[in-house]
Amino acid sequence: MNFALRIPDYYKTEIEKLKGNASINQFIVNAIAEKISALNTESYLQERAKHGSRQHALNLLDRVADVPSQDCDRL
Repeated sequence: MNFALRIPDYYKTEIEKLKGNASINQFIVNAIAEKISALNTESYLQERAKHGSRQHALNLLDRVADVPSQDCDRL
């Protein structure tokens, strides 16, 4: 599938800076793939959330041991 694509100069300049060794075409195709993945992930998580239960989540949290956090987990 081929498309004629008009890219504003300010985007083209940014793409040139960010694309590294990839072609502009590869960069744009990669960006499209990332966007599709993000949107599909959002839809998936929203669908999963419909089947979730706040009470079930709270019950799981109640089972966590009440101990101080380890040093590596502290801010």
